[in-house]
Amino acid sequence: MDYRFLLDLALILLSTKVLGMVTRKFKMPQVVGALLAGIILGSAVFGIIDNSSFIKTLSEIGVIVLMFTAGLESDIHQLKKTGKASFIIALLGVIVPLIAGFAVAGVFNDPSVIKTDLETNRFLQNIFIGVILTATSVSITVETLKEMGKLSSKVGSTILGAAVIDDILGIIALTVITSLADPKVEVGMVMLKIVLFFVFAIGVGFLIYFGFKKWSNRHKQDHRRFVVAAFVICLLMSFCAEEWFGVADITGAFIAGLLLSNTSHSNYIASRFETLSYTLLSPIFFASVGLSVVLNDMNMMLILFAIILLLTAIATKIVGCGLGARMTGFNGPESMQIGCGMVSRGEVALIVANKGAAVGLMSPVLFGPVVIVVVVTTVISPILLKVSFNSKKAKRLEAAKLDDSVEAGG
Repeated sequence: MDYRFLLDLALILLSTKVLGMVTRKFKMPQVVGALLAGIILGSAVFGIIDNSSFIKTLSEIGVIVLMFTAGLESDIHQLKKTGKASFIIALLGVIVPLIAGFAVAGVFNDPSVIKTDLETNRFLQNIFIGVILTATSVSITVETLKEMGKLSSKVGSTILGAAVIDDILGIIALTVITSLADPKVEVGMVMLKIVLFFVFAIGVGFLIYFGFKKWSNRHKQDHRRFVVAAFVICLLMSFCAEEWFGVADITGAFIAGLLLSNTSHSNYIASRFETLSYTLLSPIFFASVGLSVVLNDMNMMLILFAIILLLTAIATKIVGCGLGARMTGFNGPESMQIGCGMVSRGEVALIVANKGAAVGLMSPVLFGPVVIVVVVTTVISPILLKVSFNSKKAKRLEAAKLDDSVEAGG
């Protein structure tokens, strides 16, 4: 057996913690330091650590635990209240990037500008670039919101709800466009699976909730077994979501957390998972995003395409999701916070790009710009989120709301 993985883990844990402390000194979220640690250790800079299958597997478990904990710590009643707003925000957060991404690709994805040598219809290729920009990776945002103590706030709940809906809309958009390029993909079957997943989640959810509640009330003497049972539920829901219904495993994990969030032991379970996540899994996940950065040879036109695509990716989520938030009653600072919380593309965009490449919709030539968009949006999203929460106007409005609630209580 090659024991190199022990050294890799030690380097990841040490570097993510050190750089996390450094970024915190500059009043940035620690997650930014963890992402930078992965980039520095990976092939993009020093090439000390490879993004091995072992690290990828651990990072997948890490993001599952992260989203499960987010579900445990969420206020389900707040999520219900923001359900309509989340849907509108997610819808505009998909439509605006899709159109803008298509327009940018239409300018650059041309033989006279960037030669890609793909046989697929160029119109479909351009739409697919837009589909990549619709992706949202909320795992980075979740960690930032937790760090700021805003995960269960109205804005935090709205971002979480919108991200889950965005995931579903993204799957539909991806399926439609790939079905046009690959006749083996059946749109109707995918749509049916998505509907069946939510029927399954509701039906099994009730059984899990009441079963866990009854069982835990009978065995109050040893809380540790609750943590094991909760982890089993999390992993099973993640597996069923991905394997049976084609929905992201993190969506299954988040729903599993929501199911257990109203039980009397949710705080105890969440605290135990926090320890596991903080100690091992979260640093590996965030570093893995950085380790995955591999840039191909980039000419000036590809660099220009990357810059325009990046600006489009950031602006369209802020504008699209921010507009949706304004339409549903959020004030200006809150709308900005929601928009910033949806900017990160993370591993989701890379997965979408890889699936497009498999059916001839994504040229390897364009992978470099896409990777730049993924990395920069992932690093900049927590920074934008923190700045938006710390703006003077946001703090003033938050203070005014607090005063109003105190007066109402009095």
